[in-house]
Amino acid sequence: MIDQTQSEAENTKVSEENTKGLTSLVSEDVQEGSVINLAQSPAKKMAGKKEFTKRNGGQNRRKSRELAVKAVYRGMLNQSELGPILRDMTEDPEYSKADETYFKHLLEAVTTRAEELDAKLAHFIDRKITELSPVEHAILRISGCELMFDMSIPYRVVINEGVELAKLYGGTDGHKYINGVLDKLAADVRANEVKNIRS
Repeated sequence: MIDQTQSEAENTKVSEENTKGLTSLVSEDVQEGSVINLAQSPAKKMAGKKEFTKRNGGQNRRKSRELAVKAVYRGMLNQSELGPILRDMTEDPEYSKADETYFKHLLEAVTTRAEELDAKLAHFIDRKITELSPVEHAILRISGCELMFDMSIPYRVVINEGVELAKLYGGTDGHKYINGVLDKLAADVRANEVKNIRS
């Protein structure tokens, strides 16, 4: 298991408020009736395994990831296109606390490479990709994207962040599953980094 930076009591708490936030986003989109495949959004495609992010002052990357989970979750459940999701996320109370540039780059990268991410993740899960819970699927896509395409973030940081997202939004033991899948993915796509750390 990856060492966590927060207290065990805090880490194991599932945020009811944030879960409701995810549900409300879905409800709004169902009412709007958006029916466009998120994976086919007009987001600009990234070529190769480039680092697609840069740090933006003191803004909070964790908040950016939390917003990305909400956005990806909404997109998967409602097949919404990227533009409306981005606009709606600016109204989230936490948006001003996030690294806006990082959030947009991360969401666009996950959106553009959704099929590629799912194909890679399928090798490390114990069920069909379609049988994952939407929240866990969204988190795996986000963390998987960081592991595969942003080498500037240490793999252990990516895994820790994914686990924290699962504790915040996922089921009771969902973080354990996320940890296991990301650990296997990291060993595959960050083989040298993992080997150096573990040796």
